[in-house]
Amino acid sequence: MPIPDFQSLMLPTLKAFNASEEMPLSEVRKQVKDAEGLSAEDIREMLSSGRQTKFANRVNWAVTYMERAHLLARVRRGVYRLTQEGKRLLVQAPSRIDINLLGEYPDFAEWRQRANTSPRGKDEGTKQNDNIIETPEEVLERVVQQLRSELEADVLSRVRDAESSFLEQIVVDLLIAMGYGGGDAARGQVTGRSGDGGIDGTIREDALGLDEVYVQAKRNKDGNTVGEGDLRNFAGAIDAVGTTKGVFVTTADFTRAAREYVSRSPKRIILVDGAELARLMVQHGIGVRTRVQEVKQIDEDYFDQEAI
Repeated sequence: MPIPDFQSLMLPTLKAFNASEEMPLSEVRKQVKDAEGLSAEDIREMLSSGRQTKFANRVNWAVTYMERAHLLARVRRGVYRLTQEGKRLLVQAPSRIDINLLGEYPDFAEWRQRANTSPRGKDEGTKQNDNIIETPEEVLERVVQQLRSELEADVLSRVRDAESSFLEQIVVDLLIAMGYGGGDAARGQVTGRSGDGGIDGTIREDALGLDEVYVQAKRNKDGNTVGEGDLRNFAGAIDAVGTTKGVFVTTADFTRAAREYVSRSPKRIILVDGAELARLMVQHGIGVRTRVQEVKQIDEDYFDQEAI
């Protein structure tokens, strides 16, 4: 079952506080889970960052927004209580609590006005409140994912336009960055030359070179595919040098027959298509630079007077 958005969780979250004078967020989440009929599997769904569950993130933001409207009050770290204003609202039995309703509370409206850095006018922003379904973390992660997808597409385009010899170097650099050869650049070598049997590079996995990974890199335009014949030739090439490990990289894709051949082959051959190549290059910092934008949050320990 999909996790309700954080505005839809406001009412059941506020109702949960009726059960006790004060309540830790962990107990609030348990009561909201039961009230919404969510399963243990539902609430384990993670944000894309993998740092927090979607359910916990959305309940926490529902609490934060209602605290700003003074429907809830913080007792101590991670523990909140229902205020008189919150009790009055529950007595009115609203069918829904959302940002539009919270906007009727002056303190919340003032906080929203200070926090709103959108170039949209105030009236337009108010009209959009019903459409807000993502928490700030979810918005940030969505934007980050969009930027990453665009970067991967750009990286793949650059790789396809590069010379074949440069692609061979990219693949060796990538495998070293991924930890092959102990991460030692000296153990990676581009070997592409005539008579090499289709082997474009090697990675010595140990210092003495007792175990090696052989690489073939094939530059293809989008829509082209690498077939079973190419994989058979590659398997024969690594067999001829007495090893069983190989990585075959293409900037396009592999046919189904090629993938099925590798799954049946006694050789350990890993296939990396264009999309996976771009993803791995971005992940391991090959051909990209890191641009950092600081995102800060409250230091609860600093403001926790009871811990002093």
